[in-house]
Amino acid sequence: MDLFEKCEKFTMADDYRAMGIYPYFHALESRQDVEVFMEGKRRIMLGSNNYLGLTVEPSIVEAGIKAFERYGTGCSGSRFLNGTLEMHLELEAELADFVHKDGAVTFSTGFQSNLGIISALVSRGDYVICDRENHASIYDGCKLSYGKMLRYHHNDMAGLESILRRVSEEGAGILVVTDGVFSMSGDIANLPEIVRLSKKYGARVMVDDAHGLGVIGEGGRGTASYFGLEDEVDVIMGTFSKSLASLGGFMAASAKVCDFVRHNSRPFIFSASIPPSACAVALAALRHLKAHPELPQHLLDLAAYAREGLKAKNVPIIEAITPIVPIYTYEVDNTLIKAKELYEAGVYVNPVLPPATAPNACLLRTSYMASLTKPLIDEAVEIIGSIIGNG
Repeated sequence: MDLFEKCEKFTMADDYRAMGIYPYFHALESRQDVEVFMEGKRRIMLGSNNYLGLTVEPSIVEAGIKAFERYGTGCSGSRFLNGTLEMHLELEAELADFVHKDGAVTFSTGFQSNLGIISALVSRGDYVICDRENHASIYDGCKLSYGKMLRYHHNDMAGLESILRRVSEEGAGILVVTDGVFSMSGDIANLPEIVRLSKKYGARVMVDDAHGLGVIGEGGRGTASYFGLEDEVDVIMGTFSKSLASLGGFMAASAKVCDFVRHNSRPFIFSASIPPSACAVALAALRHLKAHPELPQHLLDLAAYAREGLKAKNVPIIEAITPIVPIYTYEVDNTLIKAKELYEAGVYVNPVLPPATAPNACLLRTSYMASLTKPLIDEAVEIIGSIIGNG
């Protein structure tokens, strides 16, 4: 068999293009903001992870420009070699302080962060236990490690305990990894019970807070803070591409764990460091969040306002408190058709299809920004209700 035969047989994208409902790679012609221009038309942006709206905050944009002017366009090397700026160390120190940990390590992307953390910490003979709805980067981090991955059904604490009870008898190292805020459903992990069970069976806990940082917890400090469990969670991972308006990611943990990861994580060691402008923007966004601790609650209030509006239009949604508000559209074709109709009507949302969902539980993922206004939300809800509402 020729290696490329699978490519020739792949027709799904062409089939949906021919039907006029292919949903991907719509090109932005403006800034990532609450209103954007895509393919020549204004759209209300309900498909961004720019939760705090900081991608267009003037002081944060200026921080990136100044970093370009001072440091140039890139670092051209690994953090191990010539790629460490004083600003990288400054960002790590402020991140660690923000989430109340002793240390932090930055990675060049959020996806790379999970690859680098899990593959470094989980060795041959160890176990890594995952919620089935964890992000793909967690799964790939598990594959890159030499440990064995086991999964429990989403937020199924009895299932988690059953696995922990069994593997703890082997005396192996165990890492339990969960999303804090789940990226597709918007619900929050049962972190108190995860921590309790992990302590009971001698496991360590890692929380992927990509969608929790800047969203929940005291001043946006994330899921561990939300539950008052910062001292009980061993590793916190986060990204810069969402609330912090940049690109990159980090882990926060004890100073010893961070130092171990720095010296043993292949994705960290063999990747070029975060470019100066991205580092400066993340740092400026973090400082903006610290100076405006009211922003996360404002974001949640706007999400609640949108959720109530959608329910009033009889739009079937998944209930949660976060700014991720998924709408049930069930079948794949229906999901793509509704996404297309909304796009043409001026609202951008993200279709969520298998394998991210079960075959008959497809979604349209809407997500909200702290910079949205109620009139804009009302306009979007009116459009969504007219296309998807059941009454």
